[in-house]
Amino acid sequence: MLGFDSGPGNMLLDGWIQLKLGQYFDADGAWAATGVVQQKILAHMLDEPYFMLPPPKSTGRDLFNETWLQQHLLYPHHAPQDIARTLTELTAYTISRAITTHCPEVNEVFLCGGGAHNALLVARLKQLLNPLSVANTDILGVNVDWVEATAFAWLAQQTLEHKPSNLPSVTGAKGLRILGAIYPS
Repeated sequence: MLGFDSGPGNMLLDGWIQLKLGQYFDADGAWAATGVVQQKILAHMLDEPYFMLPPPKSTGRDLFNETWLQQHLLYPHHAPQDIARTLTELTAYTISRAITTHCPEVNEVFLCGGGAHNALLVARLKQLLNPLSVANTDILGVNVDWVEATAFAWLAQQTLEHKPSNLPSVTGAKGLRILGAIYPS
């Protein structure tokens, strides 16, 4: 079992569209689809050392945030939708590269979360991961918007039963651990 964060996911794209259009996400990737990938900016972003770290690894807004993005915008005169398209490409590329590099035996990829609703991102993932099968977790019976909630419910159940719920190969922990705590009122 292997698990890790491949990179920023949709965090940067969602932050960018909120900054530029006041929206929480790029519905279907429609706005980004009107832009053009800026190859120099993309290459600069891909130089991020995090992308070269081996799993297990984890990241979030502590690294991939507006400050990180501003440091990589070499040419501030680019159209905002070009940056959105470049961020979509960054997300697709880092996910696909992580899968092909660290999970070469995989032949199926299942998408969940907000990115599964982004048609442009899904199309790019299918192109980059070809010939792998790429589908939403819906076909497995788990709604794409419920995967994280389902995982946290399972974690809570494990804690209630005093059972470990981490996998050292995913978390990097030295051993199995009971995660969380229950405080009766």
